[in-house]
Amino acid sequence: MAQRLTLRKRNPYNTRSNRRRVIKTPSGQLRYLHLKKLPTAPKCGDCHAALQGVKALRPRAYATVSKREKTVQRAYGGSRCAACVRTRVVRAFLVEESKIVKNVIRAQQAKQQ
Repeated sequence: MAQRLTLRKRNPYNTRSNRRRVIKTPSGQLRYLHLKKLPTAPKCGDCHAALQGVKALRPRAYATVSKREKTVQRAYGGSRCAACVRTRVVRAFLVEESKIVKNVIRAQQAKQQ
């Protein structure tokens, strides 16, 4: 007959926060091992893709991890992916270029009149 197991936490219900696995201790006893929730990787704020180079941890665990594991060395490092940063840079450049072109056209029209 299988050994009966007792829960090691007060919560008796089979919930997402109370997941457990049966393990065998070095003394040969079976015991519940309470499992933590699985982490999800941080997502890009624009395209919602998982960020590469940033550790996937539970929210509280980020407090104990060093800065280099939470960000990447780039503008918008830990919040936007590389593709979205590239599109932002290109868009800003094109907006500035269009402003310059408008000013040049305006100056040429003023010269003709």
